[in-house]
Amino acid sequence: MQTKFGHLVFSIDTENTAFYRDLFAFLEWQVLYDGEGMLGVGDSNGVSLWFGSATKSAANDYDGPGMNHFAVSTAAQADVDAAVAYLAERGIAPLFETPRHRPDFTFDEASTYYQVMFETPDRILVEIVYTGPKS
Repeated sequence: MQTKFGHLVFSIDTENTAFYRDLFAFLEWQVLYDGEGMLGVGDSNGVSLWFGSATKSAANDYDGPGMNHFAVSTAAQADVDAAVAYLAERGIAPLFETPRHRPDFTFDEASTYYQVMFETPDRILVEIVYTGPKS
């Protein structure tokens, strides 16, 4: 059986839809669907993320059972810094002493794992990361 990753669906407060639309436009993902209570965005590899109306008032706890975070990879280390600036303009603070290099996640001395982590208005934990040659 040959498979590949398809999509994730996140339940959000629909008042925050513009945050996700703008963030993924900045990250150069395409809008696949933008309608009543649902936003779908897709990357160049066919992966899609969907943000739809929450049906319960439970709060997300990324340190509890379930998904901790999702990551979006960039092509250059400078892209992570651009994301940090983009988030700062919107009042979104980096978490966990990021942005930073994580040598514990690299494959060799010539490579780097450079990340920023942040929380969306719906408490979804997101990582934007560059992995590749040190610049």
